[in-house]
Amino acid sequence: MDPESCQYSKEHEWFYLEDDTCVMGITEFAQDELGEVVFVELPEVGTEVEAGNEIGTIESVKAVSEVFTAISGVVVEVNELLKDMPEKINEDPLGEGWLAKIKLSAPSELDQLMDAKQYAEFTAHG
Repeated sequence: MDPESCQYSKEHEWFYLEDDTCVMGITEFAQDELGEVVFVELPEVGTEVEAGNEIGTIESVKAVSEVFTAISGVVVEVNELLKDMPEKINEDPLGEGWLAKIKLSAPSELDQLMDAKQYAEFTAHG
């Protein structure tokens, strides 16, 4: 994914819109803060998710962190690669390290997210 074409949440997730579905993952900043990722728990395909709710966890050598979604919809795909290779989140958080694809139920929620420039400013200020 091109970082410039993604939108970002304050919880350090990125969202990339493909038609009516968003691919989501955690940002470079988030994976750097987490350190070495050793385990990922993702939602089941078919799970209905609501903006602001936890949809999974990422375990690193430092801590276990919840993954929240900033959009509502239905999980249509999860990144099965991460079950055997969770380190892909560290190696390529905006590519092979994506987490889930969510079919949007409320596309207007995307308007609440930051663009790349806003996210860069957000992370620069703590």
